[in-house]
Amino acid sequence: MFTDIGLPEVLTLIVMGIVIFGPDKLPKLIQDVTGFIRKVRTFADGAKEDIRNELGPEFKDFEFEDLHPKTFVRKQLLGGNEDPLGLKEIRDGLDIKSVLNDEPAPAMTSAKPDLTKTAAPAAVPLSEGERPPFDIDAT
Repeated sequence: MFTDIGLPEVLTLIVMGIVIFGPDKLPKLIQDVTGFIRKVRTFADGAKEDIRNELGPEFKDFEFEDLHPKTFVRKQLLGGNEDPLGLKEIRDGLDIKSVLNDEPAPAMTSAKPDLTKTAAPAAVPLSEGERPPFDIDAT
């Protein structure tokens, strides 16, 4: 949340704090704010621990981050760190840099033979005015 704050922003906040609250009240204000943040963290940690205790021993390793939709889908549907759908092989086979540089992509080698490809019959060129053959299953 605050990862994009740089040195100029921090210095601006410090100068504004000194101007608004004064140098004599600023240390007390900082102490109060840090104490409040500490109490909120303690309260949140206590609530998490109470929920874990109420859920029972089978949820001892339960993490609240698992309830985030992305994490939930990854763990429940895709098996967490496992890769049942073979998405890792596809992701590793994609080479975005070669596509952006108009270079040919490296050939993928797979241990499994590709059974979906069949040998297509050689195409015979049509003579002028000849209609292409009609495939009833294709329509």
